[in-house]
Amino acid sequence: MPKDAASVRQKIKNIGIVCRADTPRAKQIGRELSTWLCEKKINVYAPDGASFHKGVKKLSGSKTLDALDLVVVLGGDGTYLHAVRMLDGRLTPILGVNLGSLGFLTENRIEEMYKVVDLTLKGKMEFRPRATLEIRVRRKGKLRFKTSALNDVVIERGPNPQLINLSISCGKEIVTETKADGMVIASPTGSTAYNLAAGGPILHPNVNAIVVTPICPHSLTNRPLLFPDQEELCFKVLGKGRKALMTVDGQKGADLNHADEVLIKRSSKDHMVVRRPGHNYFSLLREKLKFGERA
Repeated sequence: MPKDAASVRQKIKNIGIVCRADTPRAKQIGRELSTWLCEKKINVYAPDGASFHKGVKKLSGSKTLDALDLVVVLGGDGTYLHAVRMLDGRLTPILGVNLGSLGFLTENRIEEMYKVVDLTLKGKMEFRPRATLEIRVRRKGKLRFKTSALNDVVIERGPNPQLINLSISCGKEIVTETKADGMVIASPTGSTAYNLAAGGPILHPNVNAIVVTPICPHSLTNRPLLFPDQEELCFKVLGKGRKALMTVDGQKGADLNHADEVLIKRSSKDHMVVRRPGHNYFSLLREKLKFGERA
């Protein structure tokens, strides 16, 4: 079972700052935050190291990643997902500060940055677990690719002008075959991303499920499916010589062919997100998606 939030609570001594690299504003805010933290005798790490502040150490390698008690992300959800990938399964909590346009993961406004960071240092914020997905690609019985995702896995036709045929299995049972532009396989956290745009349902973060949503299916009978997350799902590209493209969290990809099996299940490692006490997921939906408002 994944470890719970209490197991990662401790006095925060080492903080990593991850900014959107191509945004000067994010870098400037990062420098200001690092100065503020250094004045509080916090050890600060950043990918750019001393370019942030003379007291900031370079964030690179397993040793520095293992030392982190908290990561502050300055940017949008893409930057947040980059930080999750950088941590590579570590339970280090992430506090997101939104500099983007939507911000489901980076929900704290920039005007509140110092307040929420200070509350975190004082132990007054909550660390909440989020399910992640484990992804393996196997070809002729041999493992050729393994990674994890917080949001989703997308299997799509890529530059191929033709639709792709995909088979879905749950455990040892064949579920269906689908002809479509592709398929989104999402965690509850990722249900409000590409899955939602493709017509899939919104899942509360505490739901123990994986949602599979076809992208522009050829048949109207193909609908999103919910699977229990203790089951392992298997996806195959049907048709000899047919190819597809797999993308994980919009950041890492792999080419697939008819000999590949894509195996997806809930990972044994959860991700820890930092939230305000009493955080209301439905309020977030109303704020970010205007959920329930009439046109």
